[in-house]
Amino acid sequence: MDEFSLHPRLAADSHLLLDLPLCQLRRMRDARWLWLLLVPRLPERRELTDLDVPQQAQLMREIDLSSRLLLQVAKPTKLNTAALGNIVEQLHVHVVARHVGDAAWPGPIWGVGQAESRDDTFWVDERQQLLAALTSLAKPGELAISAP
Repeated sequence: MDEFSLHPRLAADSHLLLDLPLCQLRRMRDARWLWLLLVPRLPERRELTDLDVPQQAQLMREIDLSSRLLLQVAKPTKLNTAALGNIVEQLHVHVVARHVGDAAWPGPIWGVGQAESRDDTFWVDERQQLLAALTSLAKPGELAISAP
């Protein structure tokens, strides 16, 4: 069996926050939204149906944890959760904190305007804040923290 390899576009467009039991939890580099990405560390998975039932259940637990994180940190009007894969076929799930009046509200975030970047200090500081919040939210065994 092949080993997991992150698609180059996902690697370029996001920062690793930590490894959860199934997925890499990543933060998209577009600062307009607090936008997380869950990527199962399994090779050649394109669809949710490519996961077995225990893996699907674990993915749902990790989506739940990511959602609770965004609800606590960003206090969004609405969470958007999606697994599209039209451009990057590797299975990945987006969890995005949305607010009335954000750059794409109420439409989808994909293909809207230009991504807003930040300097490395911003991403390092935000990562520390997100990891601290995750640690306070996580149930025993939910986190398998690995630094990038």
